[in-house]
Amino acid sequence: MESAEAKVRAAENAWNTRDPETVAQAYTEDCVWRNRDEFITGHAEIIDFLKRKWAKENGYALRKELWGFRNNRMAVRFQYEWHDDNGQWYRSYGNELWEFAPDGRMSRREASINDTPIPESHRRIFGPRAAAELNTPLPLQ
Repeated sequence: MESAEAKVRAAENAWNTRDPETVAQAYTEDCVWRNRDEFITGHAEIIDFLKRKWAKENGYALRKELWGFRNNRMAVRFQYEWHDDNGQWYRSYGNELWEFAPDGRMSRREASINDTPIPESHRRIFGPRAAAELNTPLPLQ
């Protein structure tokens, strides 16, 4: 349990850097992703995808939470907030399925994500997680 929670927190921290190179280090060179309706394979495609993602999703801030795990597989739920070029804020809700290689890096990631427009006044994620938030579960909406 401790190792699984540490992997989730490390992934959250890496994604909150919004640095594609940093994020890609956690995945095998031949990692396979499904992100929404995109299929991505390998570091170069992961980095390209993340550059495009964060060029669109301004102010991106993420929270991840362990949902379950078994052997080398994990399920994670997450929420993140971002705004578009017009200033419209969104909260994106999703679930990820992760599979790990023997070296501990992720070899497969499947993400299902839905975006919900929100008024800026409804924001609740403002950058990386503070120490006080470490064990706070994500609200449902």
